Amino acid sequence: MEKQNIKTFGEAAAYLYAVPRFTTKNTMEDTEAYLHKLGDPDKKMHIIHVAGTNGKGSVCAYMRYILEAAGYGVALFTSPHLVDVRERFLVKGQMVSEEEFLKAFLQIYHSLDWDALARGQGYHPTFFEYLFFMAMILFDREDIDYCILETGLGGRLDATNSVWKKELSVITRVGLDHTEYLGSSIGEIASEKAGIMKEGVPLVFSDVEPAATRVFIEKGANLGVTLYPVSRNDYVFLNFRNKSIDFSFHTEYYGYIRLTLHTIARYQMENAALAIRAVEVLDKAKTIEARDIVQGVSACFWQGRMEELLPEIFVDGAHNEDGIRAFLETVEEDGWRGGRTLLFSVVKDKDYRRMIERITSSGLFDKIAIAHMHTGRAADLESMRQMFARGGRYADSPQCMVYENVRGALEALIKYRSDKERIYIAGSLYLVGELKEALTDSIEGV
Repeated sequence: MEKQNIKTFGEAAAYLYAVPRFTTKNTMEDTEAYLHKLGDPDKKMHIIHVAGTNGKGSVCAYMRYILEAAGYGVALFTSPHLVDVRERFLVKGQMVSEEEFLKAFLQIYHSLDWDALARGQGYHPTFFEYLFFMAMILFDREDIDYCILETGLGGRLDATNSVWKKELSVITRVGLDHTEYLGSSIGEIASEKAGIMKEGVPLVFSDVEPAATRVFIEKGANLGVTLYPVSRNDYVFLNFRNKSIDFSFHTEYYGYIRLTLHTIARYQMENAALAIRAVEVLDKAKTIEARDIVQGVSACFWQGRMEELLPEIFVDGAHNEDGIRAFLETVEEDGWRGGRTLLFSVVKDKDYRRMIERITSSGLFDKIAIAHMHTGRAADLESMRQMFARGGRYADSPQCMVYENVRGALEALIKYRSDKERIYIAGSLYLVGELKEALTDSIEGV
């Protein structure tokens, strides 16, 4: 491995995307050692750490908006990004500049032992580790009150878990995903997520999977952690109007408060509830008022989660079986009276057979369109087509359409849709990113 002369944001981003080709995951000890080498920037921060299978990014976003409504400065590190890698780094609601991104990148780049790396030795961060270290550098330069960190994969061995201390841990809903790395059962996966729990640091968690809850209770008892479960009993759906959801949440300090989510995604009630409970545990009503919570939740926007890209075209980042479950529940109850078409694509390392089975058995869509994504991880078109055909309903071409690329699929669906037809898009965050990128250019028919 030879050192390159990197001088621009584009060159830095290209280098990062190439990192997985020549490095493997490092040990937690290596990650902690390198964070120390950077000057322990995490020790100066008030960190909220978030893990879980689905909903992590949304919970992070709701917490950020509530804290900002209360006047706090917040830094947020999330993954993945959809179009621009800088989406992962938000400071006070803004993406970092290309110049700041490059400075942080080069600080790490020039600190590596390139002589040792040239000999096939020495330490080099993985793609995610590199981005995490950049976040620590970028956030350390800013005047912030809270730093919210979203795990990349799992929790116990995630790079973000190398931080010295935390104010609060949050674990969202646990489901079956990345089973090749995290385990084949809810309990095993919950154990990996529970790895973010630290002695004496309170935990807010989604109390909807009994197997996961048992893990959190047991580990919490061993670590002296105070647990704050959030279940469906804590919030009540009130009504759906104008593509918004009204619901009430039973808070610890303010009693029941009424909230509005500007989304059609019913699953966001659970994520907003987790975020509200987290902020309550963090602040204990000392500085944050009920109106800050109401304002923050109402203002929150998290792209790619039942986001209306164009009129009556909704895109959702559901990319595993549990995500598809939540997506389908939303579609079933969104009040749409016309026809429904689903544009679907998925990566091959997901259990997409189960995802497709859920979709076909739901009976919610009149037509299915499948498209091939640019990523090398994309599932084979014919494999997807055959799985949709097994249910019988989508065996023929009028009901199951196949497209060689995502852009062409969207253009065709827009061109030929009827006046009372709504288009839904789901299956992969790569799919969301491709569509968003395509929409920055002109899409025929738009």
